[in-house]
Amino acid sequence: QVELVESGGGSVQAGGSLTLSCRVSGYPNRRYCLGWFRQLPGKEREGVAVVRISSGSTDYADSVKGRFTISQDKAKNTLTLQMNSLKSEDSAMYYCAAAITGHFGGLWQWGCTFGGWGQGTQVTVSS
Repeated sequence: QVELVESGGGSVQAGGSLTLSCRVSGYPNRRYCLGWFRQLPGKEREGVAVVRISSGSTDYADSVKGRFTISQDKAKNTLTLQMNSLKSEDSAMYYCAAAITGHFGGLWQWGCTFGGWGQGTQVTVSS
């Protein structure tokens, strides 16, 4: 199975920055997308950013474009989300996720079916 472990969450003042990291293991040759999602209690999980492993292309939610940057380090099997100019509405539980070739079922976003999830890391932005 694929395993993902997030770190880097915390509390920050509006306008500040945080960097989230995700350690990814399992199915190294079958991952085709890695992404970040966020969720508030009672709300649906929202896609934040995605990177397509083969091409390196990325997509972002409109709400974070120009402020967040997703990147991957293939050699280290890590995924990073750099968050700048944070707003109070960015507060959420953030999850990293992986889409695996041949694994069916999961959350569909940006042409990827995400079925592997981390445990989540909390981000709190004070206004």
